[in-house]
Amino acid sequence: MLNSYDDFTPLNEIIVGSAENYVGHDRDLTFELFFHESIGGYRSDWAYPRLAAHASEQAETWKIGKQYTEELHEDVENLAATLTSLGITVHRPLPLPEDALPIAGLGWQAAPIPALNVRDNTLILGDEIIETPPAIRSRYLETRLLSKVFRSYFDTGARWTTMPRPTLTDRSFDLSYAQSAATTLGGPTEPITDPQPSPYDVGVEMMLDGAQVLRLGQDLIVNVAQDNHRLAVDWLTRHLKDRFRVHTVYRMADNHIDSMLLALRPGVFLARHAGLRDMLPAPFRSWKFIVPPEPEPGQFPVYTDAELLLTSPYIDINVLSLDEERVLVNADCPGLIKTLENEGFTVIPLQHRHRRLFGGGAHCFTLDTHRAGGPVDYR
Repeated sequence: MLNSYDDFTPLNEIIVGSAENYVGHDRDLTFELFFHESIGGYRSDWAYPRLAAHASEQAETWKIGKQYTEELHEDVENLAATLTSLGITVHRPLPLPEDALPIAGLGWQAAPIPALNVRDNTLILGDEIIETPPAIRSRYLETRLLSKVFRSYFDTGARWTTMPRPTLTDRSFDLSYAQSAATTLGGPTEPITDPQPSPYDVGVEMMLDGAQVLRLGQDLIVNVAQDNHRLAVDWLTRHLKDRFRVHTVYRMADNHIDSMLLALRPGVFLARHAGLRDMLPAPFRSWKFIVPPEPEPGQFPVYTDAELLLTSPYIDINVLSLDEERVLVNADCPGLIKTLENEGFTVIPLQHRHRRLFGGGAHCFTLDTHRAGGPVDYR
């Protein structure tokens, strides 16, 4: 039975993503916009608007080294095995086929990727599965790889909802965040100033990842960076009505909140920096903030320019709590481990080598579907 209201009460069931046949990234408009803060300094020859301006061009695939994809698969399978060994029921997506055909929308096509960062395109709220509207074309059908798991929960009484799906034309996006950051999409290319028209344009559309939502029992804290997010939060607020209190924080990050702030137990946050306190709704500013030391370069593999880094060095804040005492943490983060142990947590170290290449940590790679907690008021 589906039951998940938070990230810290005892964990009973979880979905662990799949890295099978993850070989590269389609570097199109949508990918570049989503990761524009992280890919600075990297080659961006195919970035917007060059790609959109020439109908004959196809999105280029940024290939990932075979060693890294194989080691990623090892680490994800070890994550699933570790959770199983701890008595947690682990569900898995369908694997992406090796010869998966491109997916297509109105005026675009993209190579699909596996359902690895399963936290992104789904939001679990109590007894409801909510498929959220994706912002990256290659991930448009990603939740279909989770349909078998979702159906099993639906058959036992869960609600199953899909938020309105965007068409994802160039003009679907609010560019204000990228423009205000003075970005040029990661390299010496044109600024984002000239969206290309399409006969399928419907204006700015709602987009939101589940990883933008911090779940705290009756309260949801949602990071909003631009109008795509704002529209989605408006929908979410109306849909949830009196079931949850929805709070927004403005531009805590470009999108995901869970590499900035996570609740480890009632009254305790793990935070990237203490200044985040001032951005939170008033009832949560009194919580304790645990701020780990700055990450050290030696915590990460050394890559060449042939690899594309999709996350900041703070990605290891993306931990997974098994309950209010035990936390899964990347074994390569001694400073974070020591900090949590000094705060009385039991740390379970786990190998995750290439988190910066694949955009997620243990929290991103998982989606908890049953925890012991309920709609508690933690304010």
